[in-house]
Amino acid sequence: MRRTIERPSTGSVRWEALRDVDPFLFRNVADKGRRVLGAGVHVELPQPGFLPDGRVPDWVFGLVSYERRIDLHGLSSRHSAKPGHPVERWFVPRTVVEWVEGVVRIHLHPDHEQEGLELARELLVDDQAVAPGALGPWEPNTDRRSYLERVAFLIGHIQRGDIYEVNYCTARTARATGWDPTLAFARSLQRTQAPFAAFYRDGPRHVLCASPERFLAFDGNRVIGEPMKGTRPRSADPRHDARLAEELRNDPKERAENVMALDVMRNDLSRVAASRSVQVHELCAVRSYPAVHQMVSTVHCLLATDRSPYDALLASFPMASMTGAPKVSAMKLIDVAEDQARGLFSGTLGFFAPDGTGDMNVVIRSVFHDQGEGTASLLTGSAITALCDPEAEYEECEVKARSVINALRDA
Repeated sequence: MRRTIERPSTGSVRWEALRDVDPFLFRNVADKGRRVLGAGVHVELPQPGFLPDGRVPDWVFGLVSYERRIDLHGLSSRHSAKPGHPVERWFVPRTVVEWVEGVVRIHLHPDHEQEGLELARELLVDDQAVAPGALGPWEPNTDRRSYLERVAFLIGHIQRGDIYEVNYCTARTARATGWDPTLAFARSLQRTQAPFAAFYRDGPRHVLCASPERFLAFDGNRVIGEPMKGTRPRSADPRHDARLAEELRNDPKERAENVMALDVMRNDLSRVAASRSVQVHELCAVRSYPAVHQMVSTVHCLLATDRSPYDALLASFPMASMTGAPKVSAMKLIDVAEDQARGLFSGTLGFFAPDGTGDMNVVIRSVFHDQGEGTASLLTGSAITALCDPEAEYEECEVKARSVINALRDA
């Protein structure tokens, strides 16, 4: 049983305190005014262990990589996954720090109390604005010509009726020697205010995730999915910015791809939901973040009595917004078209709490840093449909990449 210490929170975090913590997973849940950090491993789990009422007996943090699709859907891949990168991981942390409603709660495990108190003492002080070090230049793995050729290939399959939509992604890499990911994440979070941001460490590998997209949220037996498709950049001119948001709201191509992603998620959730409980609560809403406008739909359901939140996660994975429709056919074509394994990109990072809540994000707008290799990588993608303009899709990927790189421009 954990002992919880509660104190007023200034919101300041000294992220450098995590340099010697391995592993850790931080998640922002902005619409709930909540942030959580799981630090260290008390025990590794094969999967979250849910009680009959849908709660977990202790905090559980974890990830599911895009490569989990291979087992879930009976697929294969021509890309080799990097060694040492888990396809799925769940762990009970030694210490949990939770920020909510102006307070910070330190959830101390009885076996690691002193360690947790020391971490909190280092972590919960004013952040220090120090430069993270050099990062870059960024080099694309797929050039513009190759990108346009692959998009033409995918559109050909759409025109033949093999698929209706597919999410196509490319990567870029940079040198990151002497780069400090803890300071860089602090800068990224401050600048992007990403509502579903995450920061994860596993040995020499770090994921700095400025995600604007939720995959699934849980509250007791209720599941909420929020597929996001459709992007426009922000403008410093308020009138131009408003026009960009309105343009996104009324764009038939963006609405079509959003609705397709929503339909796939509705179908996925229906496999684990109570009868007639799957309902759309929001259709093609435009949400505005510091760097971009995004189009989001929201679907709710109640879990069937014999199903757990973990069942809902696997039934919906990989998320519709990062694959296509039909999902399995789209994933097969993704493997043919893309030049790299996605790994944790378009996977999910998140947690389940003992109070019955949980939140899993979509891993996009993310820098993947390997301290041992001294490298960083960044993947971006967009939805390819029959109505799309390949040149505009290329530019959309550039906008998404710049939103991440600009947040780290001093890095």
